[in-house]
Amino acid sequence: MTPPRSVLVTGATGYVGGLLVPRLLDAGHRVRVLVRDAGKLDGSPWADQVDVVEGDATDAADLDRALGGIEVAYYLLHSMDGGGDLADRDKDMARRFAQAADRAGVQRIVYLGGLHPEGKLSEHLASRVEVGEIFLDSPVPAACLQAAILLGDGSASFEMLRHLTERLPAMITPTWLRNRIQPIAVDDALHYLVAAAGLPPEANRTFDIGGPEVLTYEQMMQRFAAVTGRRKRLIVPVPVLTPELASQWIGLVTPVSSGLARPLVGSLVHEVVRRENDLEELVGPPPGGPTGYDDAIRRAMAGAPPQRGPATLARTTAAVAAAAAVGSLATTPKSRWYRALDLPAWQPPPVAFPLVWTPLYASIAGISTSVIRTLEDDGRAEEAEHYRRALAANLVLNAGWSVLFWRVRRLDLATLEAGVLALSSADLARRAREASPGHGAGLAPYAAWCAFATALTAAIASRNRGD
Repeated sequence: MTPPRSVLVTGATGYVGGLLVPRLLDAGHRVRVLVRDAGKLDGSPWADQVDVVEGDATDAADLDRALGGIEVAYYLLHSMDGGGDLADRDKDMARRFAQAADRAGVQRIVYLGGLHPEGKLSEHLASRVEVGEIFLDSPVPAACLQAAILLGDGSASFEMLRHLTERLPAMITPTWLRNRIQPIAVDDALHYLVAAAGLPPEANRTFDIGGPEVLTYEQMMQRFAAVTGRRKRLIVPVPVLTPELASQWIGLVTPVSSGLARPLVGSLVHEVVRRENDLEELVGPPPGGPTGYDDAIRRAMAGAPPQRGPATLARTTAAVAAAAAVGSLATTPKSRWYRALDLPAWQPPPVAFPLVWTPLYASIAGISTSVIRTLEDDGRAEEAEHYRRALAANLVLNAGWSVLFWRVRRLDLATLEAGVLALSSADLARRAREASPGHGAGLAPYAAWCAFATALTAAIASRNRGD
């Protein structure tokens, strides 16, 4: 049993930090937290049991206040916002923290990094390794725990796995989703983090931590589907999806933003498997033994809200398909009336329209389904209903334009409706952006095309006035 110590936790408002603090309190430690905004701790059941220091982890004075009198400091800070200077920010912040810990006489730094192979790494994993090396090279003994995917409700890597599996019964994926991964249940990771506070001073090294099973990401998705009562997913790996494209796609179909997905996806390019199990030998296994993958999924999903995925996807796809069918049936580009019109020189050739509309309709269906699910998952049922209504109105306008232009042949009314459709499409993209920035960006091409169609319809109406 580790004797009670004075402990600082950084990143206490994050996923791991928020779970670690009560574990440290239960172990009898005196806990202090460093947070940018103390107001973010409102509602935390342990907030009144810890010493709170409000400050910035890049400010030397704030670090000195936070680390004064501390024996063990947990460093749980990572730049995961997708910014281009991620590595430089992480290294600078880690150096400042190590220097302040040395000034304060801290006896140990505990850092949670990422499992990684040898050789060239993604920017995200390379940055995590560099931060660990900064701590290992500092005068303060460090325990750098290295983990792959954390299996727990609220973990970004788990949320990506969960939503991809729940929302997509069939998908095209990168071939590197067949790389091997050794995930770990978040409860097991917390066990090792708490135990690391009691390591002897001579322990200044990295420790690999992982669960008892090594799986590919594809196997993890199929096992997730089986454990949660879903049918086996159709997964078709292709070699053309780069990490950048994959992260953009994830940002469109899940609540995980593309900026956050980028470092997560970059890590999947590598095989991340534990190479040693020394920490378990030093501090003992988690109570009851390491948690298997299926049990970790069951625990993570115990409090998760139910998914309405298949029904939402079916309804949204049917509505979009109906609008597309009406528009297609109404369109008559070979009619004598249309061929007699005076068209502007910048009118695209007829073949361009189906080439543009087909992916646009597909994106409307897929992104709208994801928007509705995201809002419902966040408990924003009223916003989800408003989005459904806005989508329905938009699809009616979409189909109505084709009828007015091609069948009724009222160019003035078609111009007016195209303008309303463009406004409706822009509003739809705005509503999608409120669910997540990636969703809004995904519908932006549709709004832009509707604006172009409005300008084109207006030009045709002007050139053929009185016909």
